[in-house]
Amino acid sequence: MGASTRKGRKIAEKSREIVKNLIKDKIEGLSPEEAEIIERIVHSTADPEYADITKISQNFTATTTEALKNLEDILVDVEMVKAGISYDGNIKCYINHPKVIKMAKDENMTRAAAAIEYAASQNFSGIVVIGNAPTALLKVIELTQKNMKVRSVIGVPVGFVGAAESKKLLTKTNIPYLITTGPKGGTPVAVSATNALINIAKKGEIK
Repeated sequence: MGASTRKGRKIAEKSREIVKNLIKDKIEGLSPEEAEIIERIVHSTADPEYADITKISQNFTATTTEALKNLEDILVDVEMVKAGISYDGNIKCYINHPKVIKMAKDENMTRAAAAIEYAASQNFSGIVVIGNAPTALLKVIELTQKNMKVRSVIGVPVGFVGAAESKKLLTKTNIPYLITTGPKGGTPVAVSATNALINIAKKGEIK
């Protein structure tokens, strides 16, 4: 998972072996692709609890990997998430866009939510990855009920205010999703899940 030297690869392989042993009972019954995603999240966070709290909708993996094979756009909530994703397609992040900053101030909303609204106004279509801002996830849910074209959502905002609620709301929609229940989540989870899916897409067909 990113190791480039022989020593680094040995460490990564040992780490993956430890992760698989820690969570093998928890991922039993999942597809190989779903297991790979969760293994990567646990590996990246060093937290086996993610094997319990990561929930993936039935059509999420196939829908997302198809979009990734076609190099459809990815929209993220913050720059840190964008920086961590290795992708040949376009990754869009508007949180620092001058129009978004103005919109957030004028309309009294968070910049994260304004960034999603701006993306929709630019006819965004693709995968959405939310690692930090519950308000961004809520805005995605709101706008997909109008005309925003979202293929799937990795919704893993972190925090004690609104995070759990926004993720629970996502599960009640028809949007293919990956979430973490409760307050846990964040950039490492969002990035590792996305990179795992990119790797799966590169390997070929979903079994």
